[in-house]
Amino acid sequence: MYSLEQIFKYSPKEPLLFTQYLFWMLFSVFMLIYILVQKRDLIKKVALILFGLFFYYKSGGYFFILLLITTVTDFYFGKGIQNAVSPVKKKLYVSFSVGTNLALLLYFKYTGFFVDLLNQYFGTHLEVYNILSEISNQNFGTHFEVNSIFLPIGISFFTFQAISYAVDIYRGKIKALDNIIDYCFFVTYFPQILAGPIVRAVDFIPQIKNKYQLTTSDFGRSIVLILGGLFKKMVISDYISGNFVDRVFSQPKLYSGFENLMAVYGYTIQIYCDFSGYTDIAIGLALMMGYHLPLNFRSPYKSESITDFWRRWHISLSSWLKDYLYISLGGNRKGKFRQYLNLFLTMLIGGLWHGANLRFILWGGLHGLALAFHKGWMAIFPPKEEKSSIFSKLIFGILTFHFVAFCWIFFRATSTDIALEVLNRIGNHFDTNLILDVIYGYRKVFLVILLGYVLHLLPDDWTIRLQEKVTNISILILAPIIAIFVILIFQVISGAIQPFIYFQF
Repeated sequence: MYSLEQIFKYSPKEPLLFTQYLFWMLFSVFMLIYILVQKRDLIKKVALILFGLFFYYKSGGYFFILLLITTVTDFYFGKGIQNAVSPVKKKLYVSFSVGTNLALLLYFKYTGFFVDLLNQYFGTHLEVYNILSEISNQNFGTHFEVNSIFLPIGISFFTFQAISYAVDIYRGKIKALDNIIDYCFFVTYFPQILAGPIVRAVDFIPQIKNKYQLTTSDFGRSIVLILGGLFKKMVISDYISGNFVDRVFSQPKLYSGFENLMAVYGYTIQIYCDFSGYTDIAIGLALMMGYHLPLNFRSPYKSESITDFWRRWHISLSSWLKDYLYISLGGNRKGKFRQYLNLFLTMLIGGLWHGANLRFILWGGLHGLALAFHKGWMAIFPPKEEKSSIFSKLIFGILTFHFVAFCWIFFRATSTDIALEVLNRIGNHFDTNLILDVIYGYRKVFLVILLGYVLHLLPDDWTIRLQEKVTNISILILAPIIAIFVILIFQVISGAIQPFIYFQF
């Protein structure tokens, strides 16, 4: 049982996660209230806003105040863009909106990064100074640390949503909302607020006025998504991470090249199961409440090219970068060289979005170069009209997979030195004599890694068939099956519940 303090007080050591009993207990209570008030539109919206803010508070602390402040300012910026008569005023309002959100992101996420770069390359001794903490300490008697800046959870996601809202109003794709309750509902919608998918106003806002309706097919799909997401995260991702990947990447010198290679393969499926598991749960929760969130993953490791990979991986981010950054840079409208440069810059900035570290910039830059190279290759050797052979698909699929896995090394390593050491161990200390011993010693972990890849490579229509079967099962039979499945998931977890990887971004 949970005490009232555990339920209502934020704990930095135990943020509220989809993988905790407490969340499902709170969500169950909320759904009862939601169903009771769903015919009263205003009360339903307010209930969702309050639960969203509470969920954010339980996950990220008092930064929910920052979320509220930015929500109010972005709402009025949107109205300013809509009501401005002259093009100059429209540009001014959209610049203020985008600039404010980017300034917040830069301040919280990149201040320390830029200070470290200045100190490193110019020999200065600058220190981070948290202005907000100082203001709070002086005016409210708090005792926040002023020489460090904590990253608000989910800030990269909700700032991108706000930017898309302002830009879409400016481009005439949507009209600004008249009701601040509706806009607050859009921003604070809890399933996706912490780690996506990045929801655009043009896709979500029209759903706000819809009457609550949960079809049998949506119910079956939501059950499969939620249980599948929990399985991917808690059984596959967390097990691989805690029992193998984290150990190797912490000290790669202590492990053979084969173990380092298997850790790379392990992390490649771990990050997919972790992130896609979160978005599956988020999409499933939204369906339970009658809302549709965009698809965020489509079997990315089945890709036959790096371009295809970015059509399948973190789809909401890659499409956002394309529509709001790549096109704004000029897209493919200014010649081939500019197109390739724009692709590279887009992915470079996409890498920086993931984290304030040169490793992420390198990761994004590598993907940018690969995308530009693939575009150039396709221009020189356009694909033939007839379908590719299974052999060529397999070859290109293996090449794409290994390039992506190679890039993940820089994404996962805690430093560039660690990443280079992993590559060094794989290239120069493979030690084939130990392979059988390593496989036997880590047989359980390797079986879980294999399971992750097998599930990932299953035909897409298998999932559709499973959803149809779940839809046709009587609720009297389905309920105990769900309960048993959930109990088994929580029984097999091997350690403390780990936060989702993308919470750090």
